[in-house]
Amino acid sequence: MRSDVGVYWQLVKAGFRRQSHYRLAMAAGLLTNLVFGFVRAAVLMTAVQENDGFGGYDRGTIGAYIWLSQGLLGAIAFWMLPDIVERIRTGDVAIDFLRPVDIQFAHLAEYLGRAGFSLLPRGLPSILAGALTFGLAFPATPGPYALGAISLLLAMILSFLSMFAVSLAGFWLIETRGLRSLHMICGTFLAGLFAPVHLFPDWLRTVAYSTPFPSMLQWPVDLLSGRTTGWDAVEILAVQCFWLVVLVALGQLLLRAGRRKLEVQGG
Repeated sequence: MRSDVGVYWQLVKAGFRRQSHYRLAMAAGLLTNLVFGFVRAAVLMTAVQENDGFGGYDRGTIGAYIWLSQGLLGAIAFWMLPDIVERIRTGDVAIDFLRPVDIQFAHLAEYLGRAGFSLLPRGLPSILAGALTFGLAFPATPGPYALGAISLLLAMILSFLSMFAVSLAGFWLIETRGLRSLHMICGTFLAGLFAPVHLFPDWLRTVAYSTPFPSMLQWPVDLLSGRTTGWDAVEILAVQCFWLVVLVALGQLLLRAGRRKLEVQGG
């Protein structure tokens, strides 16, 4: 068991080193974060100023929502192409099944290393830019940050497991690009990227709550910004853990079914 943990930890470090090589991509990602952050801030700040009590947000809390969500984008897997997609297409995944590590957890470990690095050159500067230009409301006690850090880790894991499960459709479909695009569009919207989930109409909020997507962005932002505290914060972590179990189980079931269905679609 200890050796297995060591293997996964090495994969985390490998993912961190791999992502550190893409410095221009990180710079481009930061620039994109800032541009869209200022656009979102202009729209939502105006809405808050013109509508008192706008969804329970004021200038400081809506600013925290905007810039935290922008800062976390690089660590959330909505836009990533998991390596498993190409390995299924070429049939190389057959080799992965023979390795003494779990395919799902191995890819997850490597992704967490990449996501962890992305928080440094993209996440922190984005939040700093928002703090300097708009002034953000953050908690004054350490509790929300501790719970927020746990929630953020769970969010990164959930976002990967969700995209990983979608990518496993490649065992049955020749091309999964459309399915992954649909997942990205629906996921980012229901996760609260374009507008907080709290502002959704009741019926749409119910739809969002029935999916794992708010757990990938809205909930960690709520905890880190101090909007949600106490037992409500614990409830959020419990919901994230529930979806963690569901998505791990789904990925394992799809891998087992895919192994039986394995077809080499490449040359």
